[in-house]
Amino acid sequence: MSTRERTKRELPPVQEHIDKLRKVVEEGNYYGALQMYKSISARYVTAQRFSEALDILFSGACIELEHGLVNCGADLAILFVDTLVKAKSPCNDETLDRIRGMYKLFPRVPVPPHLVDVSDDEDVQNLQESLGEARSRVDNLTSFLRAAIKWSAEFGAPSTGYPELHAMLGDYLYTECPELDMVRISRHFVRAEDPEKFASMLVNFMGRCYPGEDDLAIARAVLMYLSMGNMKDANFMMDEIKRQAETKNPELSESNLIQFISYLLETLQRDALPLFNMLRVKYKSSIDRDQLLNELLDEIAERFYGVQRKNPLQGMFGDIFKMMG
Repeated sequence: MSTRERTKRELPPVQEHIDKLRKVVEEGNYYGALQMYKSISARYVTAQRFSEALDILFSGACIELEHGLVNCGADLAILFVDTLVKAKSPCNDETLDRIRGMYKLFPRVPVPPHLVDVSDDEDVQNLQESLGEARSRVDNLTSFLRAAIKWSAEFGAPSTGYPELHAMLGDYLYTECPELDMVRISRHFVRAEDPEKFASMLVNFMGRCYPGEDDLAIARAVLMYLSMGNMKDANFMMDEIKRQAETKNPELSESNLIQFISYLLETLQRDALPLFNMLRVKYKSSIDRDQLLNELLDEIAERFYGVQRKNPLQGMFGDIFKMMG
C-alpha cells in the first residue's frame, strides 16, 4: 500500500477537525489555529481528499475573519483558492457561494479622510495606524479575490474571470482603500457586467473628488468599455450617469472631455474613421490630460476601424497590466 493510500485511510472524518479547531480559535489561540488549519488541510490535499481540505479551509477562514483576524483569515481564504486549482474544481454556484461568504466577512471600517484635522501627536498616530490597517485589509482582500478571479478564468468562467468577482473587488477597493486608484477600480468594474452599479459609483465619486477628476474618471471608464468592444455598456453607463447626476450635487460638468466622449459614442456607431481622427485632433488638449486616454483610443481605433498601432507591443503590455490590476 502506498503512503498516499495509507494516509487516505487513516485520516479521520473532517468534522472532527473542524470542531476541534473552532475551539482552538475560540480559546484565543488564533495563530496556533492558523498553523493547524494549514497542516491538517495539507494532509487531506496530499491524500487527494480535496473536498474535505476545502471544508477545513473554508471553515477556518470564516472563523478567523469572524474574530477579526484578517491576516489569518485571508491566508486561509487564499489557500482555499489554491486548493481549488489543485483539485481542478469547476467555477460553479456552490464554490462561488463560499467565496462570497468569505468576502462578506472581510471588515468594512470607515477610513478617515487624508485631510482630517489632527490637532496633536496622538491623533496623528491614531490616523496613521487606522490608515495602515485599512491598507493591510485591502491588500489581503485583493490577494484573495485576484486568486479567485484567476481560478475562475481557468475553470469555466469567461477568460477575464467571473464578472461578480470583479464587482466585489472593485467595490471593496472603492469603499475601503485610503488612496483611491480609479484606474485600477475601473478595470475591475468594466469586467463586472454591471454598468448601473459602475455608474452609481462614479456619480458618488463626483461628490468626493477634487475638481477636474470627475470627467477624467468617467472618460477612462467609457473608453475602457469601448476598448473591449463593449458599446452597449459604454452607452448605458454614460446615460445612467447623466440620469443619476441630474438629482445630485455637483452635477455632471459639460467639460470638453465629456463633450468628446459624447461625440465619440455617436461616431463609433458608423464607419467614420475620418471623423474619429478629427475628434482626436480637435480635443487633443483634453485627451492629453491622461496618457491612458490616448492608449485606449489607439485600442479603440484598432478594434473598430482596423487601424494598426504605431507600437504593436503597446496593447500587449496594456493587457498584462490589466491582468496585474
